[in-house]
Amino acid sequence: MSLTTDLSQTAAPSSGKASRKHGRPAGPPTEAQAPRRRTRQRRERIFQWLFLVPAVVYMALFFGYPVVKNVVMSFQDYTTATFFTGEAPWVGLANYVTVLSSSLFSTSLLNTALFTIGSILGQFVIGLALAIFFQRKFPLNGILRSLLLLPWLLPLIVSSAVWRWILDKDSGALNRFLGDLGVINTGVPWLTSTSLALIAVVGVNIWIGIPFNLTILYGGLQEIPDELYEAGSLDGATGWKAFRHITWPMLRPVVSVVLVLGVVYTLKVLDIILGLTNGGPANSTQTIATQSYDLSFHEFKFGEGAALGNVLVIISLVFAVLYLRASRRAVDE
Repeated sequence: MSLTTDLSQTAAPSSGKASRKHGRPAGPPTEAQAPRRRTRQRRERIFQWLFLVPAVVYMALFFGYPVVKNVVMSFQDYTTATFFTGEAPWVGLANYVTVLSSSLFSTSLLNTALFTIGSILGQFVIGLALAIFFQRKFPLNGILRSLLLLPWLLPLIVSSAVWRWILDKDSGALNRFLGDLGVINTGVPWLTSTSLALIAVVGVNIWIGIPFNLTILYGGLQEIPDELYEAGSLDGATGWKAFRHITWPMLRPVVSVVLVLGVVYTLKVLDIILGLTNGGPANSTQTIATQSYDLSFHEFKFGEGAALGNVLVIISLVFAVLYLRASRRAVDE
């Protein structure tokens, strides 16, 4: 008994020494270690903020300042004289009243709605169909998907110049092609007819936006587990039923992102319309974005142009908030 007791008494201190030797404190941190931990945590926070500062400064300079400046400008009589005198009298809501009560605003608002709805529907439907098609494995699948990205990679002003030549009434490639097929006898005024110009511009914007929808939706489809389709096939969910009960519910978060970004982007489209029709003929393709551009850089009424631009921003925000709320409510149900 005495030998066992002596061994246990001698082993206890040695184990404590071993644990301290390996850097494992047996008890809670001492008063001397607590300040070191606080100092280390403080340093980590400082480094985290140092990494965030460049991004915050960049956002404030290149995004925050222009937005604030545009809002302030919309309440001022800001003209070309302001650049020399520095004076921009405060006019309150006069700029907003002027642009909202103008006869052109209703036309621009209707064209903006038709242009946005037509573009989003075409881009999304065709993009989703292509994304589902490219899920199948076949030769040159990757190469074809890469080629479909080209319209998205081209500068918009270049795309509009090419399409302006394609849609030209007299020497356009489209009219020549339709004439050779015997579909038409005379050239169709795609860009000079008040009834066709908006349709032509929407078609070009659909062509440009398909790659974006295809890329995002294809990535979302790749994230859906194959086991769900296998389990669904056992219950008879194939084809359209599989799309309705498996693909669409699983793809809904991605669809929300695609539609919100697509609408916000389409509302502010400027290059394509300016390159194709410049808002004509007879304002048939004039949108809020192009009208704001004309007021600012053609008529040099910067205050009114800023006010109309802010109206477009408000429309985008309202749509984004309402759609995201509706999507969240649908997911919760």
